[in-house]
Amino acid sequence: MKFPYLLFILISLQFNASAQHIKKDDLRLLKSKEDSMTKNAIEILQGINTTDRFIADSTFTKMLVRALKTKNSFYYSFDSLFTISKLYAPDSSFKIFTWQLVIDENKTWQHGAIQMKTEDGSLKLIPLFDKSDFIENIEDTIGNNFSWIGAVYYKIVLNKRNNENYYTLLGYDENDIRSNRKIIELLHFENAVPIFGGKYFSVPDDNIKPKNHARFIMEYKKEAGPRLTYDDELGMIIMEHLISPSNEPNKKFTLIGDGDYEGFKWLNGKWVYISKVFNEVTPEGNAPIPNPIRDDNGNIDDQKLKGRELDKKN
Repeated sequence: MKFPYLLFILISLQFNASAQHIKKDDLRLLKSKEDSMTKNAIEILQGINTTDRFIADSTFTKMLVRALKTKNSFYYSFDSLFTISKLYAPDSSFKIFTWQLVIDENKTWQHGAIQMKTEDGSLKLIPLFDKSDFIENIEDTIGNNFSWIGAVYYKIVLNKRNNENYYTLLGYDENDIRSNRKIIELLHFENAVPIFGGKYFSVPDDNIKPKNHARFIMEYKKEAGPRLTYDDELGMIIMEHLISPSNEPNKKFTLIGDGDYEGFKWLNGKWVYISKVFNEVTPEGNAPIPNPIRDDNGNIDDQKLKGRELDKKN
């Protein structure tokens, strides 16, 4: 498809133009700092043991904060940090950094920060603290940056509710040894404080989809790769329908995609569940193929981590 390529060119041109806000000396400084951070950014994911990954994460975080203190760093895209998700809000009011630190095969932590756009180019940074391991019911918790349900975000959608901006974040979480999760998260700001979650979903209750919870969590079998993305043409969040081949839908680690698609449409300030997006039936022999985040050697596919496996179908 040509359109995604053209869109990529337009976005690149947009941020090249934005970089003109940065003075040449500051631009060189940011480039130098970015080069210094690259090794640690990769080591966070690919470090041989937990200690190496912890050290890389700590070092990277400190270096990133120092780099962001450079005037007008908001406009710098840090393109070479490919293991770190960096998303601009559609209205350019903030930029959000997220990444994951794998502790062991059964525990993953997400780290992140929101950089707010400022008039004078100074740094206003809001750290995000992943507290999902300490929250009993993460689907029904509304919190701020100190009680963040961590995820690596790959898409931001902007909607209006009561004339205020609400940002829908689509994210990924390499949950544990048996399951992964994809998350639909609502973010808005109250008195400059980020608020994550809220009663902005209208969903019929069943064994897989919770009703009227604060965020939508799509948990599924580790080896599966169901899609969760936003379709600009339809103006909808599109997700693959999940089933349990063993007829145990309450056991999320048994769920896989079945090739049918459902979704959410933003109506009257809420994401309203749509049970059937497409009418096509999956042809026999074209059953969903597992799309794991790791390869056969256990290495994380960084493109999948950043959500690029979610590009629209041709």
